[in-house]
Amino acid sequence: MILALVQVALFAALAPLLVGVTRQLRARVEGRVGAGVLQPWRDLRKLFMKQPVRARGSSWILRAGPIVVAVSSLVLAALLPLVTTVGGRLAPGDLFVVVSVLLIGAVALALVGLDGGTAFGGMGSSRHMTVLALVEPTLLLAIYALSIPTGSSNIATIVVARLATPAIIISPVGLLAMAAMIIAVMAETGRLPVDNPTTHLELTMIHEAMVLESSARDLAWLEFGSWLKLTVLLGLVGNLLAPWGIATSAAPLAVVIGMAAAVAKVVALGVILAVAEVLMAKVRLFRVPELLAGSFVLAFLAVAVSAMVS
Repeated sequence: MILALVQVALFAALAPLLVGVTRQLRARVEGRVGAGVLQPWRDLRKLFMKQPVRARGSSWILRAGPIVVAVSSLVLAALLPLVTTVGGRLAPGDLFVVVSVLLIGAVALALVGLDGGTAFGGMGSSRHMTVLALVEPTLLLAIYALSIPTGSSNIATIVVARLATPAIIISPVGLLAMAAMIIAVMAETGRLPVDNPTTHLELTMIHEAMVLESSARDLAWLEFGSWLKLTVLLGLVGNLLAPWGIATSAAPLAVVIGMAAAVAKVVALGVILAVAEVLMAKVRLFRVPELLAGSFVLAFLAVAVSAMVS
């Protein structure tokens, strides 16, 4: 329980900083000054101090939905092996539990977009659920392919097995599954090439359309939840790609090293993400299902190859 709280506290503090780093780096690459890496913290502080204004006729979903989104991300940070694998082997960090927690937050976000009753909110929620219908099976298959060699669907056990046998990481199964998972993570977190987190064009936005009717504390919870989900999923990808440094015991020194390694991996992946988003363009909306279907095929191939070689 203590280790889970350490993970939650670390990633909750890291999430706004990661977003600040990616925004600042992206601004620098584009030739702009940028608002600074601490600007997301300032935005959260300002939003939490304001009273939300909700649409007339909206229900309790518009009030509870943002909190559900943030809590689902916090639960995800507690379940996944981000700093240490000890808590993950004791807590229900199973593949299906993790994907279910992701689904709860995603559905709550879609309901928030619908509850306002606006055309943009409904459009964004519709697009969001379309993407979600293709992303969740891909995540399930990708992690399931990684679980077949270890004989367990517990993600902490998978990370430990990859740490003990590094050859699994560069095997065809590992490469196919990780390629599919990276595409799915980008779609799940609303990043390029699936969605542009900085756009406000009604013809292209997905995530931003669902949060248009939210303000003040409601918007703060939604933003924090989405930032934390991005940070946690990047931490998971980092530990699956390079599991070295993660703590496999509850020793204080090992936990400190695990915290430092987790921060380094997340920041490194955030830097790569920021640079890549400057260099790539958003995929056309009607081509997004083709991209996600391609990632599903990669995950399916990973499962097939893993089953044949096991």
